[in-house]
Amino acid sequence: MLKSLEIKPKIGFGEIEFGEYLDNIVSLLGEAEEIDTIEEDEEMNMLILHYWELGFSVIFEGGAKQIVSGFETDHPEATMFEKKVIGMSEQDIINLMQDNGLGDYDTEMEEVDKRISFDDEMLDFYFRDDKLVYVNWGVYVNEEGEIEDF
Repeated sequence: MLKSLEIKPKIGFGEIEFGEYLDNIVSLLGEAEEIDTIEEDEEMNMLILHYWELGFSVIFEGGAKQIVSGFETDHPEATMFEKKVIGMSEQDIINLMQDNGLGDYDTEMEEVDKRISFDDEMLDFYFRDDKLVYVNWGVYVNEEGEIEDF
């Protein structure tokens, strides 16, 4: 179990940092309730461990070795910049990001959700009825399983 549910762009989530290995995550969190595998090509694949009861998923990428490359959470206690974010309005999220130096964003309407993306931070917020329902954030991982600068 995580002691902290703090969303940390470019760093990680709570005590888990980007770049951690699968074994370390399973030791910390236990076995996932569901696992998805996405094979993008021969060199690169993605593994997603869903911890539904804990309210988040951990995403692994890499070819030679797989490391934590992303997270997704809808946990009501998830925080960012010391504020609980799930349930916030679009404008409140935009204000929170701008107050903390994250200014440029794009907006796109998807099938059900409206997405606000801060591409420089690889940070996506998903809204339904003007309320934040989940957050997805990550880093770039190359084929060797190393984090790339962005």
